[in-house]
Parts: sequence; C-alpha cells; structure tokens
Amino acid sequence: MLATQIRQKDSIFYFGSYPATDLLTKVRFISRFYGESEEIAPARISQSDEIAQFIAKIERTDSAFQRGISKAKVRSLKNFYETAVSQPPIPGTVLLFTSEKLRFQTLAGAEGVGHLGEPQQKFLIIDGQHRLAALRFYMQEHAAEAGSIRVPCMIFDGRSEDFATEMFVTINSTPTRINKSHLIDLYERVSFAEPHRKFAAKLVASLYSEADSPLRYRINRLGGRSAKDKWILQAELFNELHRWVNRDWRRIQLAGGSRTEVPRHYGMVRDFFKAAERVWGEAWGHANFMITKPVTIKAMLRVCADLAREDGQEAEGRVKRWEARLAPWSDQIRIYKAEGFYERFPAKGEIERVSRVHRELGKLAGINPRPAA
Repeated sequence: MLATQIRQKDSIFYFGSYPATDLLTKVRFISRFYGESEEIAPARISQSDEIAQFIAKIERTDSAFQRGISKAKVRSLKNFYETAVSQPPIPGTVLLFTSEKLRFQTLAGAEGVGHLGEPQQKFLIIDGQHRLAALRFYMQEHAAEAGSIRVPCMIFDGRSEDFATEMFVTINSTPTRINKSHLIDLYERVSFAEPHRKFAAKLVASLYSEADSPLRYRINRLGGRSAKDKWILQAELFNELHRWVNRDWRRIQLAGGSRTEVPRHYGMVRDFFKAAERVWGEAWGHANFMITKPVTIKAMLRVCADLAREDGQEAEGRVKRWEARLAPWSDQIRIYKAEGFYERFPAKGEIERVSRVHRELGKLAGINPRPAA
C-alpha cells in the first residue's frame, strides 16, 4: 500500500487508504454487530492477545456498546452511506494496529512517502469498528457503490500492548464511551494517569481481590463475575480513596511511594473494615440496615483516614485497637436501619449526607476529622 510516514515526537505511524473491499478482509471484528437480517460474529481472540481481550471486554460490557445501541448505531451509519452523495461517507480515519513491524520502503525523491508492507495477521481496529461494520452491511446491498469507496486509515505498527491500550483509552475517554469503572482498571497501564490516581486504583483492586479483604467481591466492577451482593460501585470507592491519598500524597511519596505505601494503606483499610464488621455485628451486610450501603461505606472510609492519621503506624494489634475505638457504634445500630434512615440523616444530596454520617461516626468514636485543606 502507498502510504505517508508521519513523525510526531518519538512516534512514527502511517497514513494511507484502502479500497473498502480490501480493508474488510484485513481487519478483525472483536465485537458482535447486527444488521437488519445478518450479523458479524466477533473473531476468536487468543488468550495471549491482551489488547484485543481488553477492547472486547469494554465493548461487550459497557452500556454504550450493548446490542440494541450497537445495532441502532450501525443502522444509522449504513443509512448515511446510502444517502451521502456530495458528502464523503467516511471522512474520518480508521485507526488500525498491529504488533508486527511493517516494512516501509521510501520512494525515490518523495520524502516520507513509500510502500508499506502488510502484516501477516489481521489488523486490530482501535477506532472505527462501527463504521467498518456498517460498511460491510452496506456492501452486501450496494456492492458496486461500496467498491468505489476508499477508507482513510492511520496505521500503528510494532508497538507494545500498553501503547494500543493507552490509545484506545485516550480516544474513548468520555462519559458516553467508557464507563469510569474501566478507566480505574486501566490507570496502571496508562502513562498519562497521575501517580496518586494509580495509587488509589491499586487500593481498589486489592480491596476487590485480596482474600483477607472484607470488601472482596463486594465492589461493583464492570465485568465482575461474582454472584455476591454488591455494596458499592468501584468508581465511588475509588473517589473516596483518591480523596484520602491525594491529600496525603506528599507524605506518601516521602515514605516510599506505591511500592511500600500501597500495601500499608491496604492494610489499614482492611483492618478498619474488619474492626467495623465486628462492631456492627449482624447489621453488617444485612439488607435491612444501611451499614454496607455506599453512603455509610464512604463515610466510614473518611473515618478510617482520620483514624489512620492518629493511630495508623503500628500494624500489630491494630484490629483490636480500632475495634475498641469504634465500639460506641454498636449502641447506634438502630439508627442505621434502612427504614427512616434518610429522615434521620436529612441532607440536600448524597455528598452532604456522607459528610453528615462521617461527622456522626467520628464523634461517636472520639476521632477528630481532618481539617479541610
């Protein structure tokens, strides 16, 4: 294929165009797409292909890509292809990726222009699956017209898995494309994510997966398979942990950063919830109480941050010490019954209610809240 080599800082990639009929044989769809009477089945994805596994996970689980919306979007694009006359049907580039290093042979006297080789495996579509799916359905009914279409493509080759993942996140990181829960899962793989966000994301992952975590499998993550009742959204938990970490970030950096402080902070949160579980007794996890509902979990995390500032250094015996500090909560269990809870804790919204519950719980335990920054 004749292509233009593009350099941007340390990146080299290529711009070119494929005839529609050729391009559709060179790409693999990793999501299922539906036309009026036919469907495009997703290609089988190797377990070793982390990039395709990742994109497939998002497109198959995020609400923006569920079957109904996907079908409507493809139908709309196909209709546009059919009606566009003076307007180009596909004016924007499709982004393709291959981990193979493609051979590029520059034409004599034409700097940056040359012949680009083809990968042995099909391209992964980083951006443009819906457009190409609609193009395939369009070709089935209008083969002659579709045959005249050339599709502009940006081609990225010979890069790492993290490069492709980061590009996908960058392109799709708007509320209508990727759920925030997925972005939290990906902070560790995205280079532009701030260190304190990566730190908080690691804490969330540990609280979800570690065998000794009181919140194990209780966090509502997109793509999670546990049948246990979920207590809090991953994004909500992340926001609270990030609130704590961000305020203490300078101290965390001086103490060794993520390598030492992620395990230490996980240990504090784990021990705090273990102590809280003992204090709340049968109300812990009970549907008739608000103890393990988001509003109270977020408030308890703020108490945990306050308590950690006072007594977070010594891990030995911490659960028993903190259980003693939180013991007064057990006398207030009835106040946290689900029935009438919102009347007992009136507020203009969730943010104000979390703050109020935080103050009440801290006061009962004699734990002073941290002054506002």
